Amino acid sequence: MANIKVPYLDLKAQYHSIKAEIDEAIARVLDSCQFVLGPEVAQFEKEFAAYCGTSECIALNSGTSALHLALLAAGVGPGDEVITVPFTFVASVATILYAGAKPVLVDIEPRTFNMNPAALDAAISPRTKAIVPVHLYGHPADMDSIREVARKHKLVVIEDAAQAHGAKYEGRSVGSIGDIACFSFYPAKNLGAYGEGGAVTTSNSEYARAIRMLRDWGQDRKYHHCLHGYNYRMEGFQGAILRVKLRHLESWTETRRAIVKTYNEHLAGADIVRPAEMPWARHVYHLYTLRADNRNALQAALLNAGIQTGIHYSTPVHLQPAYANLGYGPNSLPESEKAAREVLSLPLYPELTESQIQTVTDTLTALRCVS
Repeated sequence: MANIKVPYLDLKAQYHSIKAEIDEAIARVLDSCQFVLGPEVAQFEKEFAAYCGTSECIALNSGTSALHLALLAAGVGPGDEVITVPFTFVASVATILYAGAKPVLVDIEPRTFNMNPAALDAAISPRTKAIVPVHLYGHPADMDSIREVARKHKLVVIEDAAQAHGAKYEGRSVGSIGDIACFSFYPAKNLGAYGEGGAVTTSNSEYARAIRMLRDWGQDRKYHHCLHGYNYRMEGFQGAILRVKLRHLESWTETRRAIVKTYNEHLAGADIVRPAEMPWARHVYHLYTLRADNRNALQAALLNAGIQTGIHYSTPVHLQPAYANLGYGPNSLPESEKAAREVLSLPLYPELTESQIQTVTDTLTALRCVS
């Protein structure tokens, strides 16, 4: 393998840039000995709710747990159907099964890789209970169109915002547009913990109350179990770390967007499709994802030049062996399948240097120059 000139991700660089703040936050938790939930988590919940523009935030141990509990709080269960997309991380679909419901999949629209609202009406049945749009790669889904369908059919909208911290739709923060929203704080996310983490945001007090009980064994007070609950609590360390990183998130997001502007300018002559940003969107670029034919060969050539890349995602959920029983075969969701063959994510994180950005754009332009 070639010497790596530009790693796909560099978490160490970010840590070193805020090390003193992180060390202080970890020390506070050690001194308090509040290792599960506790004051740091409670304060993070307040700060993240304010950031998202909601009245409630419930911190959890993963984004997967957030999706699971959001579905349960919305009353989703056996016999229900939930509509989502296949071009996403598998948790978006798996958690519907956790709730005992049936996933119903609709295709994406190719510019943003997000749910195509025009496909929703045909997917709705008398058993449909909820719609789960995914704000993939940090670009918000077309929420007004989705919410219009949901209102017409009296459906709950649960935003999968796992990749979209700080994204906006028509000036409104992702996480505050649907009835409930779910975030992941996996370390690679724009707002990442130092371990697993997740959260639900909502302004519905009943949903919030149910999720707070469900994350902690269904208790409304100690040893008084009202619901069949789970151990989905956030650790104190993660709450403290996320509080530090939340203070930097807007600055990091603007740096990401500046890098994207440079990428777009320098790659204008390359034979690739660059990411789209709709006029109504604030894209936070969790990923900078190109579309290219012969994607695998391009990825190999970039790696040979010392540039790591990623593929998100090479196989849509409906074609994964574990989900074959959902009943969708090849060519059933063509835009999702085409995207899976073409997408390639370039390195994108706030700590990328100018020389690394130049290396990526020069190499890619040389490989895919339009003659």
